[in-house]
Amino acid sequence: MLKRGFFAGLAAVLVAVAAPWPAAAEAVRVGITPTGVPFTFVDTATQKPAGAMVDLATAIAADAGLTAEFQVNAFPALIPALTTDRIDLISASMFVTEKRKEVIDFSTPVYSYGEIMFVSAQDPKNYKIAELKGGVIGAPIGSTFADALQKLGLFKEVKLYDSIADIVRDVRLGRIKAGFGDRPIVAYQLAQQPDLGVRLVEGYQPMKEGQIALAVAKNNPKLLQAVNTAIDRLQRSGQLQKIFARYGL
Repeated sequence: MLKRGFFAGLAAVLVAVAAPWPAAAEAVRVGITPTGVPFTFVDTATQKPAGAMVDLATAIAADAGLTAEFQVNAFPALIPALTTDRIDLISASMFVTEKRKEVIDFSTPVYSYGEIMFVSAQDPKNYKIAELKGGVIGAPIGSTFADALQKLGLFKEVKLYDSIADIVRDVRLGRIKAGFGDRPIVAYQLAQQPDLGVRLVEGYQPMKEGQIALAVAKNNPKLLQAVNTAIDRLQRSGQLQKIFARYGL
């Protein structure tokens, strides 16, 4: 959490000029995930955080004259880290949902997409969800579409995984019939590594398109206002679009 005295000064600035944080040597702690390529990941060559949402958080902090300090967490740990004041901001491929809005506040949405189905590269069939009835499928733990798949009641089991890489492995080895993941994340990984042994199911229609946004704790409205102001400036300047285009999004 940024210091109280800092935010006291911030409030006056926001009222006076409707600008985000004043220049300060403060750092904002940003939670990201290590496996959300191309949104958030750890670059294996540099061992540093990378991805579209990393670049976006860096740009937002720079707009405010601050430094972004990134903390890597498993996706399910992001919201607990935010609500217990271990981080100030989540910048990851996190959908805005009513359930999440009960415990955290979201910024202006910055990108939207749905889920995708993938199967073994040796399986030529382009399945519809109903055709997987009675089978075992995989989805990322904590994802909105994992809940939606479970609620369908079609499958023998919806196995939950910590990462897309683990789902890809089990699909390739035949341990599960199909995997589901965030469309841009899975598509980017397959484009970068076409020999992973899985392929996207052609013609698949996502159950729901979601919007992703940054998130702050509910007791931090000034940070939310400052983030939204920065996002608005980045959108109007075209920089937001350039950040996502850099990663093929």
